Amino acid sequence: MNLYPHQQKALELTAAHNRCAYYLDMGLGKTFVGSEKAFEFPEKVLLVCQHSKISDWLDHFRTYYPYTVFDLTQKKQLEEFMGTVGKFAGVINYELTFRRKILKSLSGFTLMLDESSLIQNETAKRSKFILGLNPANVVLLSGTPTGGKYEKLWSQCQLLGWNISKDLFWKQYVDTEWVENDGFWRQRVIGYKNVDRLKKKLADHGAVFMTTEEAGLSLPEKTMIQVKTAPSPLYWKFKRERVVSVDTVNLGEFELDSDFWGSNEHAERELIGDTSLTNRLYQRQLCGLYNPARYEAFRDLVNSTDDRLIVFYNFTEEMERMKRMVEAMNRPVSIQNGETKDLTAYNYKADSVTFIQYQAGARGGNYQKANKIIYFSLPESWELWEQSQKRIHRMGQEHPCFYYLLICPGTVEENILETLQMRKDYNDELFQKYETAG
Repeated sequence: MNLYPHQQKALELTAAHNRCAYYLDMGLGKTFVGSEKAFEFPEKVLLVCQHSKISDWLDHFRTYYPYTVFDLTQKKQLEEFMGTVGKFAGVINYELTFRRKILKSLSGFTLMLDESSLIQNETAKRSKFILGLNPANVVLLSGTPTGGKYEKLWSQCQLLGWNISKDLFWKQYVDTEWVENDGFWRQRVIGYKNVDRLKKKLADHGAVFMTTEEAGLSLPEKTMIQVKTAPSPLYWKFKRERVVSVDTVNLGEFELDSDFWGSNEHAERELIGDTSLTNRLYQRQLCGLYNPARYEAFRDLVNSTDDRLIVFYNFTEEMERMKRMVEAMNRPVSIQNGETKDLTAYNYKADSVTFIQYQAGARGGNYQKANKIIYFSLPESWELWEQSQKRIHRMGQEHPCFYYLLICPGTVEENILETLQMRKDYNDELFQKYETAG
């Protein structure tokens, strides 16, 4: 396999490590770096990834390596994988690992985690299971190892062989304060400390951080354009009273209309913000999902160009509304979400509109045929926000990239955007090259 110089450099930096992490900026080809490292070892490879990436990894291994590759989501192939001796690879998704308890009996293998940030919550079932495995070698891949939060690195440190306790990790690198929220006290992260020491320790344990600039690559210019609209008129009522009834047909306030011919009660959606979480969720939905002005702005954007468009969204219902609008314009549609992955229109139609749900598609996929993304609604995860931008802004992109951010000024969306930008600053600091003391 012919690697780019920056990819070869990453391998050279970890040549002495059998446990390593390639935290390469999104779009730098960490798939190739990680697989090359994994296949340097003589042991079998267990690759864990998102469900939506299984077919991509199976194709990658079968294309570039002369080894048998098993789809471990299939029980028969899992049994063959467990009983086969030699050099080969098996691919499984995170959510299935802890349901395949037979994997616990594996030893002397190479564990490879694609988007290793997905085990940052060490109390989750998948994280506990993976941390309890007994690999001989470990290869971690992520463009956003912390999601902007250094405290989320602890579980990955364990896999790299840095056996620092969680309490000590927090004491040395995380600043916190206690705050009250809905009558409960909790510890809130307010910043970080000793970042240079943290980066040095990670490097000592085989972690390579590399930005696009450090790789010596020049990607096209990125332009973020805010498309401002008013929120739903119900937004302000909900903010005052924490309860509204939405008519899901006309997106106005619900009014019961019952007569001889029937009732419209099926269209009522009552939003009750009785906790801080539901209050925030419904404020978001009244800016996007239940906001007529948002759909008008979306229609105007689609009508303004015949180019390929990528649209990121949160909720299935908002995608269905947009899809009907796009189909009414006679534009071909592709979809990637938890239930559907059909990219036919994207691949073959220059005027296609591709809808991607954040959780299903933000972390992976090459969409360089497009150079425009519409954000119908914002994610709350910095990792998904940052990774989604890299779907078009990566190696192979030849045109300037434009990002159209639909946002309601003066609402919860501005707060979310500020938070996303703040977490980006934290993650950028971790990627900065450190200077060895002395």
